[in-house]
Amino acid sequence: MHEVALCQSTVDIIEQQAKLNAVTRVSGVWLEIRALSCIEEGAFRFCFDIACRGTVAEGCQLHVIHTPAQAWCWDCSKMVEVESHQSGCPQCQSFNLKVENGDSLRIKELEVE
Repeated sequence: MHEVALCQSTVDIIEQQAKLNAVTRVSGVWLEIRALSCIEEGAFRFCFDIACRGTVAEGCQLHVIHTPAQAWCWDCSKMVEVESHQSGCPQCQSFNLKVENGDSLRIKELEVE
């Protein structure tokens, strides 16, 4: 369950940014989760609430933005979006893909008070 480590790292980054910007409370966090990140959202939300306890983000609202992965199709020579490891190219249905990005978790925005 790598969600625990990801949540702790996310909260650490939030705390660092809050300190750098003299923020005393974070009320909202927007996270971008790419389609191939293998993050179970329910487990992440559960762990995130626990990881936020006693921090500037305690009780904050977590907003998750799901985005597709991007891959290069070697058969049709196009950059395409894929939703899972089992997805083929939406243009030519080939599975001859090179994933360019798709396994990331990124903090997009923080709402502060």
